Amino acid sequence: MRCPFCGHLEDRVVDSRLSRDGKAVRRRRQCLACGRRYTTRESIEERPLSVRKRDGRVEPFDRTKLVRSIQVACAKRPISLAQIEEIADGIVETLERSESGEVESRAIGEAVMRRLKELDQVAFVRFASVYRNFQDTEEFLEEIRALLAQARYNTRDQLELLPTTPGET
Repeated sequence: MRCPFCGHLEDRVVDSRLSRDGKAVRRRRQCLACGRRYTTRESIEERPLSVRKRDGRVEPFDRTKLVRSIQVACAKRPISLAQIEEIADGIVETLERSESGEVESRAIGEAVMRRLKELDQVAFVRFASVYRNFQDTEEFLEEIRALLAQARYNTRDQLELLPTTPGET
């Protein structure tokens, strides 16, 4: 690092601290030539995320838009803003770990549906009805039937774990 005072290239790090929630490091350095101290900051270069829409258009990823779409699906449901933010954070974190800086909108929609299905089935159906753009009531009913079948399957598995006769463990 070049000293801002004398231009010398050698220094020593006197102190390092995390900043911005661990996304950056603040370092105090001391120039080995003039002895003056200065501060540098080191952070990860974040690449911008892009979303490829169904029609082929590419637009910048917008976390606010993601949160808003989840909020609409969760309206009047017992789901807190913190839970919605947690869903969005998990999706964004997954997207940031992807190899390319571009993600299909379909992948984002599927990720939201997976998380909503685990959290609240009504919110899931609301989101799916808009995202999947059901063309008729039969498609919509098919999705609800699949949810009911899954709920019955889960309930049956849980009941099989209970003892069948009193006193049995």
